[in-house]
Amino acid sequence: MNAVGPMFVDRRTLRLLDGDFMIQAVSYRPRASALALLTAAALAIGGCGQQAHATPPSTQAAASPQAAAPPVATVTLPPATAPVPATFDVAALSDRVKPMVVNITTTHEVKGPEGLDPFQFFFGPQGGGRLNPRGQQPTQTALGTGFIIDPSGYVVTNEHVIHDASGVRVRLADEREFEAEVVGRDPKLDLALLRLKGASGLPVAPLGASEQLRVGEHVLAVGNPFGLGHTVTLGIVSAKARAIGAGPYDDFIQTDASINPGNSGGPLFNWRGEVVGINTAIRAGANGIGFAIPIDALKDVLPQLREKGFVERGKLGLLFQPVTRDLAAALQLDGPRGALVAEVEPGGAAARAGIKPGDVIVNVNGVPIHHAEELRRNVARNAPGSEIAVTLVRAQKQQQVVAKLDALQDEEGDAAGRARPSQGARPERQLSAEKLGIQVSEAPGGGVRVDGFASGSNVQEIEVGDVILEVNGAPVKDVAGLRAAIAKLKDGSVALLKVRRGKLVQFAAVPISAR
Repeated sequence: MNAVGPMFVDRRTLRLLDGDFMIQAVSYRPRASALALLTAAALAIGGCGQQAHATPPSTQAAASPQAAAPPVATVTLPPATAPVPATFDVAALSDRVKPMVVNITTTHEVKGPEGLDPFQFFFGPQGGGRLNPRGQQPTQTALGTGFIIDPSGYVVTNEHVIHDASGVRVRLADEREFEAEVVGRDPKLDLALLRLKGASGLPVAPLGASEQLRVGEHVLAVGNPFGLGHTVTLGIVSAKARAIGAGPYDDFIQTDASINPGNSGGPLFNWRGEVVGINTAIRAGANGIGFAIPIDALKDVLPQLREKGFVERGKLGLLFQPVTRDLAAALQLDGPRGALVAEVEPGGAAARAGIKPGDVIVNVNGVPIHHAEELRRNVARNAPGSEIAVTLVRAQKQQQVVAKLDALQDEEGDAAGRARPSQGARPERQLSAEKLGIQVSEAPGGGVRVDGFASGSNVQEIEVGDVILEVNGAPVKDVAGLRAAIAKLKDGSVALLKVRRGKLVQFAAVPISAR
């Protein structure tokens, strides 16, 4: 199985918000022709190689009903207190961990016109694509990696490795092969749990603590790049808590340990031989920039994957946005931290707990919220029906409330999203809100619509089409109300505006100046 022919890589591309940063999932699909291998290699050199996705599908796939599974005895070692050594025996570590890593081969049906393999158009009948003489659906294979977490044959990998697979086979380091069934999957975190049929007495990879992982610490990646099974690469942790646009709970470990197509789902070991991450994505066109899911995220959902086959998450029921420096000044905070509540779902968990728009959530269950996106992750790791302690700042005073979470059905919105400005008809009468540096007019249904900006205006957080609803907590029903609210503001201060942008409501900080 290690000797592979030419490659086919699933083309699923993710372009992030800056428009230039593209990442690719590191699963791999081999083909059977030497000509195709040369052709694919030439395409890759020319910039047309794999652009597979690292974003889990938006719709969670339902796991097939499974027979009752025996308890999974995962191994979690206590954190070591000793400092990381400057040097360690990499060869010995490699020998110790490689038996815990598996190669994964998945089979996928090819859907082409009238049963024709699409690759026949590129490589011809000798390139591996052909019409099936029996009229059956042609198939292709894909490669990935996984690691064993239970001696009875439970294996963890990425969900995108086994997504839409009609068959899954796993090969161990000792060359034994097993058919695998998918026990559970979590597309939002891009995690899947497999069970090897008939396996027992397998070596188990101990799970470490990614929270304790330090930037600069050595890590070892083991995987199946391009079908070259049990390949070992050494690097360091380049960064933590990376958000790359792969999903709603982005929190990746960045590493320069070499990761390539076929490494998806493979373990990232620390120097003690504990799994601290799950290799998932690489930056297309870059060397030494790979991303791994923190192992702590797996530990949060592993019991549900094993017992239910899917993951249920708690929902707080609010929209939030980051706290910028200007917003922090307008709210009189000591710095830009936490998540600013923009809107609260009527009757939801947040509303029942007394959380209000304008509150800044700074802590959940004792865990500080430094950046807004941390709120989403910290809430989601709690099950529906559980209670969480939420610390918030309201009117410069800190208080704590308890919220009983609802079940998350659809993803929580993010009020920091860039909604399109309203395209409604522009009122004929336009007035000026001088101290804000904007041109405004009456908005249908109440509020004041932003129609433009005064010359030299330095307003950055509002856009044409936004509807101003409040100024420093005071409701604004019309232009006269806006002017009255502005008249109370001191030059040089920062006003906190509540605005509606499309269907979203959020806050914006606007400096006040004499004009």
